[in-house]
Amino acid sequence: IYNVGGETVKDNETYVLKDNKTLNNLVLSSTNLHVGQQTRGHRHPGQEEVYIFVSGHGEMEVDEESFLVRPGDIILIPDGAFHRVHNPSEIDLVFNCVFDGGQRNH
Repeated sequence: IYNVGGETVKDNETYVLKDNKTLNNLVLSSTNLHVGQQTRGHRHPGQEEVYIFVSGHGEMEVDEESFLVRPGDIILIPDGAFHRVHNPSEIDLVFNCVFDGGQRNH
């Protein structure tokens, strides 16, 4: 679960993002969110996602709700819901995401 394969699509001071597009309809994405960083936050009308937290700990926002996340947590992102991940800890936060690759580019 640490190496989902695929290609690195972003590698910067915020995170390393890899997308595995092997399947016809689903994309398996991996994010290594660096210490003290957060994702920019976004929503996808017509798109559901599943986030699976692998290591580290942090915070997640889904619409108006904010909660702590840790390894083993699985978060369902409803169609069009705003979502963002924060890493206030002192180690990188690693999570995987599954989404319908035909709906959008991640």
